Amino acid sequence: MDQVRVRYGAKRDTGRNREIEATSIPTWSKTLNAIYETDAEVVAAVLPPPLSPPAEPLVRVTFASVEMDGRPPFGAGYFAVRARHEGRDGEYPLVMPMTTEQAVIGGRETFGEPKKLGEVTLVRTGDDVVGRMTRMGVTFVEVSGRVVERLALPPERTKTDFYFKFLLNPDGKGFDSEPALVYCYKTEQGRLLERVDGSVVLRESPFDPVADLPVRRLVEITYAERASQQRGEIVSRVPSESLLPYVHQRYDDLSPLGTR
Repeated sequence: MDQVRVRYGAKRDTGRNREIEATSIPTWSKTLNAIYETDAEVVAAVLPPPLSPPAEPLVRVTFASVEMDGRPPFGAGYFAVRARHEGRDGEYPLVMPMTTEQAVIGGRETFGEPKKLGEVTLVRTGDDVVGRMTRMGVTFVEVSGRVVERLALPPERTKTDFYFKFLLNPDGKGFDSEPALVYCYKTEQGRLLERVDGSVVLRESPFDPVADLPVRRLVEITYAERASQQRGEIVSRVPSESLLPYVHQRYDDLSPLGTR
């Protein structure tokens, strides 16, 4: 008699973390990136301790079509502000919409990335390109423009993202343990970089309130094809009371829907 295969049963390769494996090798993507300057006091307001405001109040918006393991590309969004921690410059993402559940769960549970299911599109037609992020029926950020110049490829670089890794307590009061501050090191290399003449449009959304970070000065918009890989580490623990006021950045604040 053939051995019964029970797929929900115990597995033998428990030492493998497929999220780490997938993100630790170069993954190619097509990207539309915008950097703009906003108000310094707004950036300071969205940063949980122990993060501190940067020298320049910059915001980065990225739309990506990601190719992984031969599967159809998925959409990945990134909306982050510049930040500092103990002398290290980096970025603190406020929202990272993803088009697949697998991309959301792996990044949130392994690294603490603020990922949520959403619609992220990047469409290029000739030299015209447009990126959109949509959740809860609202396209809350859109970048569009026209490619006007091919740029020299920059050298390989490693940037730091700051994440907070935590889970809420089942009793609804605080966290189940002290949150962790995670450094995520992202190494990027490119094969195409182009300058885009375009604009950034932020739209009001009660669930993704990026409109609170107004565009004061557009620094640049670029279209790129690049490969990235990442690794993360816990660098410290964060007092629960410091992070609790910012939990709504991770979990949708449903108060606009009203209460019963």
